[in-house]
Amino acid sequence: MQFGIFTVGDVTPDPTTGRAPTEHERIAAMVTLALKAEEVGLDVFATGEHHNPPFVPSSPTTLLGYVAARTHRLVLSTSTTLITTNDPVKIAEDYAMLQHLADGRVDLMLGRGNTAPVYPWFGQDIRQGIPLAIENYGLLHKLWREESVDWTGHFRTPLEGFTSTPRPLDGVPPFVWHGSIRSTEIAEQAA
Repeated sequence: MQFGIFTVGDVTPDPTTGRAPTEHERIAAMVTLALKAEEVGLDVFATGEHHNPPFVPSSPTTLLGYVAARTHRLVLSTSTTLITTNDPVKIAEDYAMLQHLADGRVDLMLGRGNTAPVYPWFGQDIRQGIPLAIENYGLLHKLWREESVDWTGHFRTPLEGFTSTPRPLDGVPPFVWHGSIRSTEIAEQAA
């Protein structure tokens, strides 16, 4: 069993002054929280991915890479990375890079996201969320397990002889958790 903490950049106003923290203060507090998690012996630090105010963690790999450089045993994770609005090629490469920087201390929680306006910001349609998630999960799995990928789908350009770099550390992809399983199709994908 592991114990950990996750954050999306707390926006709670100070109870004595009523002042809400700035974006910069919230990002700094996220780092402080991660460092304290390691100091007190927690196992995992995770950050969500959000692209809409009032949340600030729009780039989990940047934050987790910084935390990786300042910690030694804490497992770094997302809660969640949006499999529907991120390109699986970029996910494969970003999280393999993070895995190398963190000496393997990386988990990845993937989810569809449930905020309708986010989909068009990244050129996607929320009505295609389930088939998009299933296709992207499949491509990510293939990218991390095959050196040379030939692939054709419905939601992105085809790949021919493509190799994502860097490759997963020691040939073992980060552990993937499935978040927001609200459909039988996604539950089957997780299984």
